[in-house]
Amino acid sequence: MFLKPNQRTKLDDTDDTLFYSYPRFVTHVDEGFIKQLTDLYRERLKPNTRILDMMSSWVSHLPEEMEFAHIEGHGLNEEELGRNSRLDHYFVQDLNKNPKLPLPDGDFDAVLICVSVQYLQYPDAVFSEIHRVLKPGGIAIISFSNRMFYQKAIAAWRDGSESSRVELVKSYFTSVPEFSPPEVITRKSSAPNFLQWMGAAGGDPFYAVISQRL
Repeated sequence: MFLKPNQRTKLDDTDDTLFYSYPRFVTHVDEGFIKQLTDLYRERLKPNTRILDMMSSWVSHLPEEMEFAHIEGHGLNEEELGRNSRLDHYFVQDLNKNPKLPLPDGDFDAVLICVSVQYLQYPDAVFSEIHRVLKPGGIAIISFSNRMFYQKAIAAWRDGSESSRVELVKSYFTSVPEFSPPEVITRKSSAPNFLQWMGAAGGDPFYAVISQRL
């Protein structure tokens, strides 16, 4: 257990299922971030493969032109998941209560988590599960920015800097044997110059940490 108990705490320690019981049909990052994420998926994912979209919502940001053999969705709000047209099947589960995924070993070519990793209180257990359900050579892509539901993010994330959060996600991978050394991608926002001039400061920063099951 590489996180100390106090690092796993949340300001709002009420049941997560209550917090997420109301659907939020919004995107939690800007268009520049979304474009960069979709471009990354286009580069790293292969068509006609099996994808697990963890901690998902009503949109997965996958390239529209790419077809996949199966996309399994997971999240905490059934109404949001039901609205996501890319999902072939989905299930609702609170990973902070039960990190064990109801999925067979070695079943997926890719596992994705978009702007949600900051809410995991037991990332060591969850990343062990990610490794288990990936096929050998399968890829995991964890993307995030600097936005969060502050009261629901763990202390290790809330109290850290953007660079320390990158290191934190890297440590989630390195805590599990037989993940490849994590690769980090940091990209500036593609927000138009006039938005930057108006104070957007380049838009949401984009971070992705990527590893493969060996």
